[in-house]
Amino acid sequence: MNGKRKKFGRRLGYGLRIVLVGMLTGTFAGVVVTLYNLLTSLAEEFSRGYYGFFRDNPAFIPLLFAALALGAVVIGGTLRFLPMIRGSGIPQAEGALRGLLRFKWYRELTGMFAASLFTVFLGLAAGAEGPSVLIGASCGYGTSDLLRQGALVRRYQITGGACAGLAAAFNAPLTGMAFAFEEGQKRFTPEVFACAFSSVAFAVAVRDLLRAALGWDTGAYLTTYLFPEEALLSPVFYAYVLFASLVCALAGVGFYFLIFAARRLFAGRILRRWGILVPFLLAGGAGLVTAYAMGGGHAFLSDLGGGFAGVQAVFSSPLWVTLLLVVLLRLLVTVSNMGAGVPCGAFVPMLAIGAGLGALMSLLCMQMGMEPAASDALIVICMAAFFTAVVRAPLTGMIMTMELTWNFLFLLPAVIGVGLGYVAGMLFRIEPLYDRLLHEMLGTCSETYKVHRFAARFRVLAGSVAAGRAVRDVLWPADVRLTLLERADGVSVPDGNAVLREGDLVTAEGEAEENTLEELAELLGERADKP
Repeated sequence: MNGKRKKFGRRLGYGLRIVLVGMLTGTFAGVVVTLYNLLTSLAEEFSRGYYGFFRDNPAFIPLLFAALALGAVVIGGTLRFLPMIRGSGIPQAEGALRGLLRFKWYRELTGMFAASLFTVFLGLAAGAEGPSVLIGASCGYGTSDLLRQGALVRRYQITGGACAGLAAAFNAPLTGMAFAFEEGQKRFTPEVFACAFSSVAFAVAVRDLLRAALGWDTGAYLTTYLFPEEALLSPVFYAYVLFASLVCALAGVGFYFLIFAARRLFAGRILRRWGILVPFLLAGGAGLVTAYAMGGGHAFLSDLGGGFAGVQAVFSSPLWVTLLLVVLLRLLVTVSNMGAGVPCGAFVPMLAIGAGLGALMSLLCMQMGMEPAASDALIVICMAAFFTAVVRAPLTGMIMTMELTWNFLFLLPAVIGVGLGYVAGMLFRIEPLYDRLLHEMLGTCSETYKVHRFAARFRVLAGSVAAGRAVRDVLWPADVRLTLLERADGVSVPDGNAVLREGDLVTAEGEAEENTLEELAELLGERADKP
């Protein structure tokens, strides 16, 4: 009985430590990510102002492109010294929380903060949400390091920080937690839930307090969308949802292949050195055509709501021409940014492209007889279908549509749209976007960040995390597999259902950072083959 109590006490103490450190991670991430998002909002607003000046005074446009070229040189030089801030930041965060990548947290935090903010200031189609994930993950990394926690707790806190960063950026706590399970660790364990819950709760609370104190809005991300119940309950509406979601899902598949075609192009001999100039100059041209092509796309998303009442025409063109032009421009600049590895977010830019396509489909469906009152719901559903086809994260996409609008009336149609997006990606056998970006990064990163193979033997001790639990219920380091299980009654190769017992000898193999052996020792008990 005393042994069981002692074992329970150890587990309780371990779980409490994860929660307490998660609270600190959430507070740290909430402060930094909120500050970052406020600054990016101000930078985007300022860039809209000076781009308007250049539209009104064409004689000065060469100065704009000279500044953009100089900005490209600065960012290109920064990426040479800080290669881990290349791209949106989400693949790097996932690599770190899975134990596949290591970096200096303070360097990546400040580097991504400054570089991505600079791209927003220059008017690129840059979102703040992707960098917020890396910034949050770096906060979790830093919190665990400053408190001198072990490798296992550090992975939990990187996970908590990453989902806290996403939740604070969107004011979407459930989306942040779903990201931790579905996109980050790709599994559910009590420890992941504990660190994600505590980090997200404190990050969102800090976010709301800071924004309220500074006089900023603390409500839903999208407030202009209307969802009349009578329009959404019509059986005919589901037919329009099927049609529009399928089209947007297929468009998402096309967008996915365009991204990697662009990455191959920018990795080629011609664009390898000076290709960073291309997205900056393209952004300048697109921004001069319409302000909707600049920033993450929040302004565009908001103006689409309420029956397109806020949409500003481009060159006095009809609404459908304006929408088509904005979608094409945003697609071009987003693909260019991702192809060249510009340190800026692509999360919201993807949503903006999907919403723009949804708006075009809404106009088409209204011509076919759909009620205009249902257009806002159809736009959001198409946005989720497009996102899910690219990212292959249906749970995150579905919850996100609810939390961005704070409305649950269209839950069933949203499930249909997200399901079609996921099936489209599955049929074309595309790898989830951020997983593929991470795999490419692992293949090209320098020895400083690379992982090394290992094989080691461990003894399971009473009170350890893994003792008494099935293999599938333990959060193992990424790419680690248990190859041998030795106990008194024989030797076997453990599967997911195998329950680890006190005294078992376990052989683990895989590729991971140098701290993974320490992490496995924390999980299992002790190293049984110490040199």
